Amino acid sequence: MRGRWVKGAALAVSLVFLVTCGPAAGRHVRAAPRGAPVLHVAALEPAVVGRRMWHADERAVKEKPEYDGTVKAVFVHHTDNPNTYDCRKDVPAMLLAMERSHIALGWDDLGYNFVVDRCGTVYEGRAGGIGRAVRGAHTEGFNVDTVGIAALGNFGPGRKVPEPMLRAIARIAAWKLAPGIDPRGKVRLVSTDSRSRFRKGTAAQLHAISGHRDAYETDCPGDALYAALPWIRRTAASLRQGATY
Repeated sequence: MRGRWVKGAALAVSLVFLVTCGPAAGRHVRAAPRGAPVLHVAALEPAVVGRRMWHADERAVKEKPEYDGTVKAVFVHHTDNPNTYDCRKDVPAMLLAMERSHIALGWDDLGYNFVVDRCGTVYEGRAGGIGRAVRGAHTEGFNVDTVGIAALGNFGPGRKVPEPMLRAIARIAAWKLAPGIDPRGKVRLVSTDSRSRFRKGTAAQLHAISGHRDAYETDCPGDALYAALPWIRRTAASLRQGATY
């Protein structure tokens, strides 16, 4: 894996290694006049359980990672798994099964960049380095310059989305979105695939933090999680404000 492993704690396991982005995070901070507030992206980095800890099948990965220059938007998904899993015991096996399923579908690796469990633990999804703009396979037509975050579970109508999960999603979004992107605002993205809601080559105005259904004909991320997106946007914006000094 790219990056350096640092010893740290996480809810899902008693001992994990955190991948730090080091200089990669620093490159996102724009030069500013002396005394002007600067967004310190590195201060927003969450603890992330690396692929090694959930036993990702690296030999099964089909292609090397692709990278983009920036992250303009985040797409939120749910994985449609049962919500009764044990965060400590069950999640690594669930992620490994998901990775193998996505590879069988022809997506080369696990499609999502990050997966969050109901306890709020953040897992590294697609390989390539958590501090880099790794191109995922999560949103048909809009994988370029975006990050896919998957909520582990099913958050359809009537389901409750745990607050630790929501807070973790907001923190990833606050961390990964490029400086200058307002988590509460909209961005311009160009579709690369006509199987999305937008014909290939069409410019779409989408929320900087969008649900999968905003770009593709699907119920994902479920009605309950979709209804929580405004809260996630506000929380991400607040986290960024707290990291600007």
